[in-house]
Amino acid sequence: MSYEELLTEMGVADERFIAMTAENRALIRKLPQVLGNRFIDTGITEQTMIGAAAGLALRGRIPVVHALASFLSMRAFEFIRTDAGIPALPLKLSAFIPGLLSDANGPTHQAIEDISIMRGIPNMTVFAPADEDDMVKMLPQIWASPQPAYTRINTRQTSYVHEPFELGKAEVISKGTDVMILTYGLLFEQAMIALDMLKDEGLSVGLVNMRSLKPVDEQAILEAANSRLLVTLEDHFLTGGLYTIVAEVLLKHQKTANVLPFALNEKWFKPALLPAVMQHEGFNGKKIAEKILGYQTEHIQPEILKPQFAE
Repeated sequence: MSYEELLTEMGVADERFIAMTAENRALIRKLPQVLGNRFIDTGITEQTMIGAAAGLALRGRIPVVHALASFLSMRAFEFIRTDAGIPALPLKLSAFIPGLLSDANGPTHQAIEDISIMRGIPNMTVFAPADEDDMVKMLPQIWASPQPAYTRINTRQTSYVHEPFELGKAEVISKGTDVMILTYGLLFEQAMIALDMLKDEGLSVGLVNMRSLKPVDEQAILEAANSRLLVTLEDHFLTGGLYTIVAEVLLKHQKTANVLPFALNEKWFKPALLPAVMQHEGFNGKKIAEKILGYQTEHIQPEILKPQFAE
């Protein structure tokens, strides 16, 4: 099932659903014919769209709003904070092309601080599906919740079949004693590649899909921190995202861990097609595996040989 099919199904079944967009119809081109006057395009006016959505929510509607992640999280931030977060209205924010999915776009269109921005809003919940299968399993619960929600939309298809979703719970793919990788969104598929490469080098490696970032699964983080090396992998700035979440959880529970973060450190990524972006920024599976193994060799298990991954 696709995003559009899911929203169509839920919109037909429940007249409270309103589909709204700030002239961003890439995911919902067929909905105007299905929903009629319950489809609203406000034009390139993200702030107006959020204000109108809040009014509809006050009348018992469930507005699902669509815009580019960079503009939704930043241009409309004050409106989301004031009109959705503070009154805890059930606005459902569908953020298109977040993180590296914005590949060929420059800094103005790169949403790589959105997790930090959105999780700081009172009552806001924040989610980042690993792929399309994960997303369509997550959204029914997210949209059924009475709280406002920000979701990084991810329509990429992978071969992985995800477990059912539960609000506030991570998906533990596997456990490892040498390395545990925590990730979310687009980079899940690259983490899977790195996982296999590291296992081939003799390491015990685990992977956790941190699909729910607020509320976050603290127990999953604490258990992962028992490994020799905890890796955070995200297409987001280092500050405010998963690395920061992990630090907050460990400090809260007075626990320490050896943590290796993969993130964008106060710089925007170089625009290009997605494979080239991931290669250049060090976010493809091979580069992730090489960096992890190199760190293991230098800091944790010196007897491990330097990685010799094939091109």
